[in-house]
Amino acid sequence: MGHTDSVNTRAPLTRREQKERTRVALLDAALRLLERKSFGSLGLREVAREAGVVPTAFYRHFDSMEELGLALIDDSFRTLRRMIRDARAQDLAFEHVIRDSVEILVRHVHAHRLHFRFVARERSSGMPVLRQAIRAEIRLFSSELATDLARFPFLDRWSTEDLGVLATLIVNTMVSTAEEIVDAPSGGQQLEREIVRRAEKQLLLIALGVPQWRSSGAEAPDVS
Repeated sequence: MGHTDSVNTRAPLTRREQKERTRVALLDAALRLLERKSFGSLGLREVAREAGVVPTAFYRHFDSMEELGLALIDDSFRTLRRMIRDARAQDLAFEHVIRDSVEILVRHVHAHRLHFRFVARERSSGMPVLRQAIRAEIRLFSSELATDLARFPFLDRWSTEDLGVLATLIVNTMVSTAEEIVDAPSGGQQLEREIVRRAEKQLLLIALGVPQWRSSGAEAPDVS
């Protein structure tokens, strides 16, 4: 019996673990509140109360509400970038990478729906500092994709500028797809399937145009 008790007894949280738990509680509280209101209308005390901590605890993690908003944006994009990067790292044809990336995007949006609802709202009408941060994340997304695209046939002879344009087309399509999924009514599986089908079609049309494009300074591809 004593052995069972010792097994079930958990060690108390370390100071670092407790601090991280409080930080996560504040971020989660903000996301819950953002279901009903915009970020600009949130107050520090309101978030602290929702998280179950005193307002002074907020400042141990964030200097301001803006910093909390930036942390939410970072959380929203960091995992998605890693997941898409893993999909691109596989030895697949361009078209297969596109389909896999769309599937990953859909799963990620469902798993982090509140994050992407927040991003979608702030991207178009949020606070300037948050809009700028979201644009910077999207540019980083595009830059990483442009680097990876250069390993595909034909694309390895494209200019940096043209690879950037192609990456931006792909990323913009994925961002608008994520926003459509977030805005779709709950239980609207048929609508979501249509959104996904349209996204795949748009991306495949972009892919079909790749061999036809003559990038500045690149040799014409040998298609014989």
